[in-house]
Amino acid sequence: MVRLEKRAEPSRAWSMATPVVAVLATMIAGGLLFAALGKDPVEAIRTIFWEPLFGEFSFYYRPQLVVKGAPLVLIAIGLSLGFKAGIWNIGAEGQYIIGALTGAGVGLAFYPMESVVIFPLMVLAGALGGWAWAMIPAVLKTRFGTNEILVSLMLVYVAEQLLASMSLGLLKNPEGYGFPGSRNLQQYASAHNGDLIAGSGLHWGAAAALIAVIFAYVLLNRHMTGFHIRLTGDAPRAARFAGVSPTRLVLFCMGVSGALAGLAGLFEVSGPAGVVSIDFNVGYGFTAIIVAFLGRLHPVGILLAGALMALTYIGGDIAQSNLGLPSAAIQVFQGMLLFFLLAFDVLTNFRIRLGASEVA
Repeated sequence: MVRLEKRAEPSRAWSMATPVVAVLATMIAGGLLFAALGKDPVEAIRTIFWEPLFGEFSFYYRPQLVVKGAPLVLIAIGLSLGFKAGIWNIGAEGQYIIGALTGAGVGLAFYPMESVVIFPLMVLAGALGGWAWAMIPAVLKTRFGTNEILVSLMLVYVAEQLLASMSLGLLKNPEGYGFPGSRNLQQYASAHNGDLIAGSGLHWGAAAALIAVIFAYVLLNRHMTGFHIRLTGDAPRAARFAGVSPTRLVLFCMGVSGALAGLAGLFEVSGPAGVVSIDFNVGYGFTAIIVAFLGRLHPVGILLAGALMALTYIGGDIAQSNLGLPSAAIQVFQGMLLFFLLAFDVLTNFRIRLGASEVA
């Protein structure tokens, strides 16, 4: 008989090893999935993880890793603060969309005027938009005791409807011949989030992600608010006795995660995406949850996990093109990461025992 036995203390070894084991297990299970689809599993795994870094066209794909990884890291950093405190913001995708809408709306409101203050105003609007959208579940939780998981998740669908409405209405390009979508912000110099170094993929969104990593590390390790976050997550009762305000913590964690998600949306719509369109959102807000847990809710770990997830995005696109893999298979492959991470994470707090359980 196989049973799980509670450990006296969480295993640090398993805590560190779980992400690596989860990645290896994902490669094996993914290989079996690709084989079932009639593809060479070794070639598929090699294409996903090798081609973007060392393949023939890696000079093109490497900058794309920065472009794909930046919003994931930025959103995941914000989510990790709440997750550490037991505050579950699952609606970052909606905050990402609202940040893009408010930021792009400010930029388009000034069109065609050129000014150096337009982009900073867009950044501020994007952060405020994401923050305001996150405050809805935060205030409802602190005021009425609602579940932030359900409220934040349901607001994603509201944000998607707003995105469709803006693409077909208020933000629609009047010179777009009737097609949905806004003006191209890449062609509007004052509102364009271009590469800081030509051809590097390093834009202001990537810079913001690095700043967020540093900010989160300092906050968690050198600031009283970070101590309150960690204490609330590890020992809620002790946190209450220590005078930690649950209301203030919920508002802070939800606000920061919403603002960072909004920034990610703004940097994406003003840079790589370029336009507000019905299909603007591609799931970064949900994928960032995987990145946060794969990085063990640690800022540096999230940075590395974001790079890994970006690699699966780029490698998955190459595999679809070169090997004919369906996009759904790549999405399943990415989802396996979270599945195996959560599965093996059980071994951090439990050990496997063989044999009949003891009878008291």
